[in-house]
Amino acid sequence: MPDPITRLNAALEGRYRIEQELGEGGMATVYLADDLKHERRVALKVLKPELAAVVGPERFLAEIKTTANLQHPHILPLFDSGEADTYLFYVMPYVEGETIRDRLDREHQLPVDEAVQIARNVAEALDYAHRRGVIHRDIKPANILLQDGKPVLSDFGIALAVGAAAGGRLTETGLSLGTPHYMSPEQATGDLRVGAATDIYALSCVLYEMLVGEPPYAGSTSQAILGKIITAEPVSAAKQRRSVPPNVDVAIRKALEKMPADRFTSASEFAKALADPNFRYGPGDGKAAGSGQWNRLSVGLVTVAALLALVGAWTVSALLRPETRTVARFVVTPAEAQRLVRSSGGVDITLSPDGSRIVYVGVAPGGGTQLWQRRLEDLEAVAIAGTEGAAGPDMSPDGQSVAFRAEGSIRTISLLGGPPLTVVARAGAPRWGSDGFIYFNRGGIIHRVWAAGGDPEAVTVPIDNVNQLYPDALPDGRGLLLTAFRGTPAESRIAVVGPEGGEVREILTGTMARYAATGHVVYASADGTLLAAPFDARRLEVTGPSVALVEGVAVDVNAASHFAFSESGTLLYFVGAGVASELVWVSRDGLVEPVDPGWTGKFASPALSPDGRQVAVAIQGEASMDVWVKQLDRGPSIRLTFDGSRNDYPAWTPDGESVTFASNQAGPSFDLWTKRADGSARSALELDEEWALAEPLWSPDGEWFVHRTSTNAPGAGDILAHRRGGNTAPVPLVATRFTELAPAISPTRRWMAYSSNETGRTEIFVVPFPNAGDAKWPVSLGGGTEPLWSPAGDELFYRNGQGDLVAVRVETDPMFAAGATSVLFSASVYRENSVHHQYDGNPDGKRFIMVRPLGGGVEGQLILVQNFFDEVRARVPN
Repeated sequence: MPDPITRLNAALEGRYRIEQELGEGGMATVYLADDLKHERRVALKVLKPELAAVVGPERFLAEIKTTANLQHPHILPLFDSGEADTYLFYVMPYVEGETIRDRLDREHQLPVDEAVQIARNVAEALDYAHRRGVIHRDIKPANILLQDGKPVLSDFGIALAVGAAAGGRLTETGLSLGTPHYMSPEQATGDLRVGAATDIYALSCVLYEMLVGEPPYAGSTSQAILGKIITAEPVSAAKQRRSVPPNVDVAIRKALEKMPADRFTSASEFAKALADPNFRYGPGDGKAAGSGQWNRLSVGLVTVAALLALVGAWTVSALLRPETRTVARFVVTPAEAQRLVRSSGGVDITLSPDGSRIVYVGVAPGGGTQLWQRRLEDLEAVAIAGTEGAAGPDMSPDGQSVAFRAEGSIRTISLLGGPPLTVVARAGAPRWGSDGFIYFNRGGIIHRVWAAGGDPEAVTVPIDNVNQLYPDALPDGRGLLLTAFRGTPAESRIAVVGPEGGEVREILTGTMARYAATGHVVYASADGTLLAAPFDARRLEVTGPSVALVEGVAVDVNAASHFAFSESGTLLYFVGAGVASELVWVSRDGLVEPVDPGWTGKFASPALSPDGRQVAVAIQGEASMDVWVKQLDRGPSIRLTFDGSRNDYPAWTPDGESVTFASNQAGPSFDLWTKRADGSARSALELDEEWALAEPLWSPDGEWFVHRTSTNAPGAGDILAHRRGGNTAPVPLVATRFTELAPAISPTRRWMAYSSNETGRTEIFVVPFPNAGDAKWPVSLGGGTEPLWSPAGDELFYRNGQGDLVAVRVETDPMFAAGATSVLFSASVYRENSVHHQYDGNPDGKRFIMVRPLGGGVEGQLILVQNFFDEVRARVPN
């Protein structure tokens, strides 16, 4: 009869190829295998035959789905499961590391701080799963793997799946769920109704063993061990190892209580107790055996401190001052095939907390964007599968996962492998806080949501005409830093909000503030200078003058400054990103020709005149964004606007004589104005409402004037229309609780295209115009932004979720109907913005005018600075 590996390889042919057996556990045999489809090594685990026979494939595969959606940095994800030739198997990532069991067998005990940190990380993973109703039931050192020094809990929920599937027949196999040394009293007595307290008990056993070198209850037989678990007196880790802090000792004792109700109510509480030096529990205020030695040591330390004080505080300061290390700078710009690609989702780079890994937005092989990661020890970056269309990445506090924005939603993905998890829809770029929340902008204010998902909650309150962006959570829940954006980087302010949320208070002029562990706030000025100021995180106040540290850091028109730093003090930033771009003609087959090679700038929102002889475009200057008009191709250009700090979204009137645009020239709110394209008259106010307005648009016959509300205004992107010469009251075209953007009216004026996130991702829809409520047709599939009609009205263009410009053949008479879709060319290297089209079609229907960053998409260099915090300490005293 063939051996198990031969049988499995035959049964799994084309899917997995088993290389060797790695080991055998209580419930499964583990094999090293190749995942042939994804070209990766995996751990393929096969249930013991006697267990599989009792469980049955249908029940097991149904129950294991519960664990398939667990996504946490300290939980090893489930890749696959199935049945093959009577075998029941499940597949997990192969971790090239050792288990806690391996480490303890070699070293017997672990350093106290490391053991406690491992237990805290595992407790965070347990808390995440418990809140989703999943109990592990088999916590033990062999199920905790160490990957790059970080713990990862494996086989999560497998015991649950086996137990639920086998039910009362589990005893027929002679196996039990749980390993004797780590079984809770309720497991030891055969109670199958276990809960979170069972996992907490087992984890405290593992922590005790990491500290002491053996489990809390030992015995020569399983029966002896179980007997002690049920009846023995409480144990003390501090009695066995005097260096164990009192709070850790009593936290373990509380977690080992016989009655589940006497233990911690959650794994999160256990983790907090391990980190809180003041935590006490039980008789005598938690003074465990061995605490007398601890107290004597404390008295000795006080005496030493007093003697040091007599010698002089300056001596102590000198002794404790960290050694200043050399600040080193390196260019780490990726290769062309892995090049950086600018997105509209915020900052495009992030660092792991230890500074050893970079994650950035780069080009996807098939076009569009995706995330790439590069370890500094490696020469090249590696693509992160499942992150297509990503923007605005931010690393998790433990460096094991990354949050990013895609298709209007925030998602997270483990860097260990596995599919992405959607955390929240309708959200701005994420910022992952150390408190377990992900912070983001929605509707102009800051919200937060648990990193594992849930209902978001508002943190701040609205400020008139201010978009609150780029939050950064301060340590220990002390509040937030954020950017108050009023239209341009020059008008941006750094603000703070306290731990209870609510109103924000401005403290500095600048953008993109980040708190550094040195006790400073690091931020950017509008001209791209990186500054640092001493900051009191308790009082939320700047305590000294700002000092310039780095020049030339990229700052976008939306005030996003492209820098990031790690907890270890490594800085990463763009130099010159977004400094210049050019207007280019792109033919339908992707051929590119510069409009005017001598004309460059920070271009946005180009709009061609009806005859195609002129282009109106917004250009970001040093102090303001203004609308310019240029004669095509290489004719003169004139600046059309001089008032206000931001003038954007130019749109031509049907006669081609004037340009309408959004501007804050009359105050902080954005109104719509019209001015003659030759600059021969003053701007005329077109529309003034109580809320900010954006994206003006004229119907081809000039009878209707369409616009949308700002994404920060009531309605968060509603499309409205005004009939010229008649009733001036606005007519709602598409006004829902979702965000509607980028209206585009067909040449026949019968139809309007727009984008909406009503399905959970941004897609293109078409409605009748102006009777938009009569019908609606979806057009895009898999994501769509920036719709644009062809001059003949027989095609509808848009960007798809992969960053391609596509064309959809459409019928518009007598009714609308969408036909075949074809990809014209990859538009990932051209400027894009989901809230407004960043390209326009020439009246001849043969080419498009687009914005191309100079340098082919890599707008400058990526610089890495090691020991940046040493420079901050030296140049910016607290």
